[in-house]
Amino acid sequence: MYLEISNPMDYHVALYIRLSKEDENEGPSQSVQNQESLLREFVQQHRLSVFDTYVDDGWSGTSFDRPSFQRMIGDIEAKKVNMVITKDLSRLGRDYIMTGHYMERYFPEHRVRYISLLDGIDTGVDSTANDITPFPCHHERHVREGHLQEDQKCQAR
Repeated sequence: MYLEISNPMDYHVALYIRLSKEDENEGPSQSVQNQESLLREFVQQHRLSVFDTYVDDGWSGTSFDRPSFQRMIGDIEAKKVNMVITKDLSRLGRDYIMTGHYMERYFPEHRVRYISLLDGIDTGVDSTANDITPFPCHHERHVREGHLQEDQKCQAR
């Protein structure tokens, strides 16, 4: 868990915010403004410098071919960003295999520290909180068309 960030001036932060059309039905806690407020409060408390805020509003988390996400990846490749912060892991993506790829391979290979505030994930510290497991059933249900059926594996649990 992130308790303190030593050398905050060493980081150039990307705040990543994503809201799909389906997320809007979950209420105001998922709104772009609420996500940004939470992220900016964290940045201010830890004296971090924001390089840019990347917002994909209305984009599903099941694909990583999102305009602002791809722009953020471009800035990482250009070494303009070395820390990515999201509200929670599902904001990064809902495809748990690809989300794991970014968190466990891509970001470390590009020397990017990833922080998911509500999940307590911080790849800059050694913690079991950084071990991702498949998303809970509500994530599996959430990405299904119409949101009418839960995955049979979830129902068996």
